[in-house]
Amino acid sequence: MAAGAAAGAWVLALSLWGAVVGDQNVTARIGKPLVLNCKGAPKKPPQQLEWKLNTGRTEAWKVLSPEGGPWDSVARVLPNGSLLLPAVGIQDEGTFRCRAMSRDGKETKSNYRVRVYQIPGKPEIVDPASELMAGVPDKVGTCVSKGGYPAGTLSWHLDGKTLTPDGKGVSVKEETKRHPETGLFTLRSELMVTPARGGAPHPTFSCSFSPGLPRRRALHTAPIQLRVWEPVPLEEVLLVVEPEGGAVAPGGTVTLTCEAPAQPPPQIHWIKDKQARRGQLQVRGWINSERSRQTSA
Repeated sequence: MAAGAAAGAWVLALSLWGAVVGDQNVTARIGKPLVLNCKGAPKKPPQQLEWKLNTGRTEAWKVLSPEGGPWDSVARVLPNGSLLLPAVGIQDEGTFRCRAMSRDGKETKSNYRVRVYQIPGKPEIVDPASELMAGVPDKVGTCVSKGGYPAGTLSWHLDGKTLTPDGKGVSVKEETKRHPETGLFTLRSELMVTPARGGAPHPTFSCSFSPGLPRRRALHTAPIQLRVWEPVPLEEVLLVVEPEGGAVAPGGTVTLTCEAPAQPPPQIHWIKDKQARRGQLQVRGWINSERSRQTSA
């Protein structure tokens, strides 16, 4: 077998069976099989070895017999002395130890610290805003990640750069919940921002999930691009009444034009008698950033 092919087969074996190492930390994906090697054990019977474990399934150290027993569905000793966990779970996190005696009487100990992980699905931003107002705090959206273990972390990004909450222009409200049956985590992160006046008119926000174990690349949401409105100073807003003064005979027409010289064109809302009266006001037309309403006297 070529060296490259052999290396590929070895990587595949590690991916399938988990890390097979001794005297160190081991990480394994939830639901996958894991094999732990007992160093120094003869590869064939007769063997003198002892496996014991202390995990979430035990109250103290549990000794496993090479002859098998009721724990075979959780962990069993293979003919070569290794320990097989057919489908590792959260309850299997803990310490595993093997003590083996070679045929020449040499004792060897193997110690493992097992931790498990599950990569969640791709995070998403729910209830996203479509626009923001400069100088006004508002919610951008809520980032959600489901089905991960350990919990991991969520981070927000603005135009590709990480946002750091400062309690002023940027604030984040976080929530972590754990499923009572599966033990997997759901994370929620709500972002509030106060856009600076004169800032970027179309900022792009995104969110990422960083796993707790193992060290892997972050998972990113699809980006969202919002529009930032710049408030128009009241002294620059002009209300034009035609005919001048608004005095007309009963049944006549009065045209009200709101002029707000701002870019991008601002949103203008009409209010009559302290209430929006869309049913009694009709749009007459738009001229650049001007908006007119026409109503009967």
